[in-house]
Amino acid sequence: MHAYQDMVFSTAARLTGNDVQAEDIAQEVFLKAYENFAQLRSSPTAGGWLKTVATRLTLNHLSRYRRRWRFFSELRRDDSDDESELEFATPDLTPDSIIADIDAEQRHALIEQALRELPEHQRVPLVLYHFEEMPYLDIAKQLQVSLPKVKTDIQRARAALAKILARRGLLRASVAGT
Repeated sequence: MHAYQDMVFSTAARLTGNDVQAEDIAQEVFLKAYENFAQLRSSPTAGGWLKTVATRLTLNHLSRYRRRWRFFSELRRDDSDDESELEFATPDLTPDSIIADIDAEQRHALIEQALRELPEHQRVPLVLYHFEEMPYLDIAKQLQVSLPKVKTDIQRARAALAKILARRGLLRASVAGT
């Protein structure tokens, strides 16, 4: 548990954008790990198993939460595929575009904080794609949305994240204009 608790928590926290929910999900992940301890004890893939369980439990949690609190007007707006044809400029979020005088730990914390400001429908696919390295098609299947919606949400999330980071002075002015 000690070896993987940070990875499990950060996976859940990135996806939910909420530390309290992430703690609950992490506890659930480790309860499942305890139930499967005999197989995981000597498994070289225990870390991957934990990451997969953390991702799936978090997505299940978000799905349940979303269904509980969603208004009918939001259902109609989310189901619209009109936006799926739109193309967006992808901001350059490479390390070269980030101010070099901020150390890696500070940069990581500021990006995590900026991720939390994104709306869930943008944050979740962005995190799955960039942090969990999940392909677009798998994200669409997991979230039960169309492939164009996943691509659109990721592009919009990148643009929104770039604006948040630019407001905080973390991105160069050329990136902030996208």
